[in-house]
Amino acid sequence: MSNSPLSGAGMAQAVPARPAPRSFKRRSKRLKAALPYLLVAPAVIYLLMITLYPGVYAIIQSFHEVKFGPWKPVGFANYQKLFGDYQFWGALWNTLVMGSIALVLQCVIALALAFHAYRDPWVKGWRIIFLVPMLFMPSAVAFIFKLVFLDGRIFSDILIRIGLIDANLAIQSSTWMSRALLILADVWQWTPFLFIIFVAALQGQDEEVEEAARLDGASWPAIFFNISLPMMKPVIAVALILRAIDITTMFTNVFIVTKGGPAFGTETISYFIYRTGFKFFNFGYASAASVIMLILTIVIAQMVVKRAFVSARS
Repeated sequence: MSNSPLSGAGMAQAVPARPAPRSFKRRSKRLKAALPYLLVAPAVIYLLMITLYPGVYAIIQSFHEVKFGPWKPVGFANYQKLFGDYQFWGALWNTLVMGSIALVLQCVIALALAFHAYRDPWVKGWRIIFLVPMLFMPSAVAFIFKLVFLDGRIFSDILIRIGLIDANLAIQSSTWMSRALLILADVWQWTPFLFIIFVAALQGQDEEVEEAARLDGASWPAIFFNISLPMMKPVIAVALILRAIDITTMFTNVFIVTKGGPAFGTETISYFIYRTGFKFFNFGYASAASVIMLILTIVIAQMVVKRAFVSARS
């Protein structure tokens, strides 16, 4: 009698695979469809925690008198007081003036650098050098400019040795010189941010259009101003909005270099909020100023972006 496992009653018989139940198929399809959302969910929750929650908290706080005791509801009293506060309007004006000048200078310089870096082979090979200022910490840049222009008086000493001036520059006692110092520091550090965006926009344009214009006898400046620049309008608008939002939060340079002086002449809205909240401990009033600034930023950004995209399509 054969002892083979394939013979007789001991022969293993293949069992056909049972089809998966329909409920399992439906569940697997739902899981597959929900998988992208599940992967993104942690990042979304994190962003909501650090943006939405503080925003809602600030809005609620702006309707209360908040110091170190219990919250006291005051309705719109903080906003009414804010609209009559000359220091708030002065900080808003300083932010607008310094931000506008810095933004215009950064845009013009970045466009000029992008034009040459995009076309000139020698400059194109060294474009990474233009990004060096952006790699420094804002606080380090602020301390460098404070040392050169204020504490160390290196800049004044150079001008005295050349013979252009007879005494040290009184930057801290002049509103416009203090503003110019803050603008110079911001332009030096953040022009590379616009530069790299503009270079990427130029590289992404259709080369056939520029080639056709060049065959028609157009010069590089004519091609840039009549073809490349109009095509870059949406990119320029988005880049300027990003920089404008960042400029409205200009705090580090003001805090380290000028402290908002002289006579609140360089106090930005961010420094006003800091001073109100963390020096006078009026957190409800500071939150009201933050909400007003947030609304103004959103409205202006929406108007600029919409206008830029409409003009680009037309």
